[in-house]
Amino acid sequence: SGLINMPTGSFSLEELINVLNFMPFDFTFVDKNDRVKYFSNGKHRIFDRSKAILMRDVRMCHPPNSVNIVDQIIEDFRSGKQDSAPFWINMGGRFIYIEYFAIRNDNGEYLGTLEVSQDLTKLRALEGEQRLLSYTEKE
Repeated sequence: SGLINMPTGSFSLEELINVLNFMPFDFTFVDKNDRVKYFSNGKHRIFDRSKAILMRDVRMCHPPNSVNIVDQIIEDFRSGKQDSAPFWINMGGRFIYIEYFAIRNDNGEYLGTLEVSQDLTKLRALEGEQRLLSYTEKE
């Protein structure tokens, strides 16, 4: 039928690609063999990605001085010791939140790591409440 069926619904390939690229954050999936398998490519991308990284060992996508941290996260996820690893940085006046998640199947087997990065600058500045409809400017 041309649909990608999932446990809670289905998408056409076009819908799935556009939904994943629309998310207000960017993400990268590294499989259980430590290979970069996918990255979102939307307008909210914080860290540039090139298709050249696909199927590359994730260690080759990081500066040499941070490879030990990458190794520790992967080992802790693979062993089941940890399920997430949060980081946040200030980058060019923006507050960037980065979190790595262990992706597991229903049996708890490690399938890979999902990196999610989001610019939280505007959210950190919110005050009070907004209970009435008010559109934001189109970007």
